[in-house]
Amino acid sequence: QVQLVESGGGSVQAGGSLRLSCVVSEYTASSNCMGWFRQAPGKEREVVARLNIGGVTTYYAASVEGRFTISLDNAKNTVYLQMNSLKPEDTGMYYCATKHLFCSTSVYDYPYWGQGTQVTVSS
Repeated sequence: QVQLVESGGGSVQAGGSLRLSCVVSEYTASSNCMGWFRQAPGKEREVVARLNIGGVTTYYAASVEGRFTISLDNAKNTVYLQMNSLKPEDTGMYYCATKHLFCSTSVYDYPYWGQGTQVTVSS
């Protein structure tokens, strides 16, 4: 059973930065897709960014492109989400997730999820 543990959330002022980390218990580097998702109160969970480990291709939601960066440290089994120029609308619970085979931006395609880490951005 794949396990994921997020960390790095917190409270920051608008314009600040945070780096989220997600340690994955096990994965096959050539066949997994890693994604970061977020859920604001009263809203549906949405994709923020995802990384295809095999091809090292990335996807970013339009709302975060140019501000967020997803990256992978294979040696540490860790996926990062560097978040810069944070805005109040970035507030929410952030989750990492993983799946096998092809990459996807749909929350329904990911069977393995972490417990989430809270990000709060104040104006």
